[in-house]
Amino acid sequence: MELAQMIKSRRSIKRFEDREVSTALISELLDTAVWAPNHHLTQPWRFILFNGEGREKFANAVKEWKMAKETNPAKKEEEGNKLYQKLMSNPAFLLVVMKENSNLAQREEDAAAISCLIQNFSLLAWEQNIGMTWHTQGWLQEQMVREAIGVKPGERIVANIHLGYPEMIPKAQPRTPAAELLTIIESK
Repeated sequence: MELAQMIKSRRSIKRFEDREVSTALISELLDTAVWAPNHHLTQPWRFILFNGEGREKFANAVKEWKMAKETNPAKKEEEGNKLYQKLMSNPAFLLVVMKENSNLAQREEDAAAISCLIQNFSLLAWEQNIGMTWHTQGWLQEQMVREAIGVKPGERIVANIHLGYPEMIPKAQPRTPAAELLTIIESK
């Protein structure tokens, strides 16, 4: 598929087949995705992959946080289990973690580079018939969850990518043509 067509055909996938994506394939896609533009070549990223039975570690960490947060004792277990089941319906979770540079300008450039890396990964995965959705749930910043999944102080989770083989591919949503958003200045 040509790049322009791939960009236009890619979708955010929320429902996946009950089929594992190989860790080796995910690693191979990441090896290419890291060729994203990156000012000063800081390479501020690292990845945490929860795949196969490893998904349980991630889902349990979030479940425990949900249960600790729930104020109604009668709902604690129910709410925790509901979130656990929802998470376990995803074949894999890939966390993209950024080292937070103390220099604000560099941190902004690093965040932009990571966004480019995620787009690269998304297109590479789509080329392999793997779909994904980029999530930034608030609980990813909760200390209890961060510690349980191995996120260190001074790091920020930029993305919680749910990925797998699509069960259903949604229809394209319309985009505003760039021409409607473009200001052209061709003279002084």
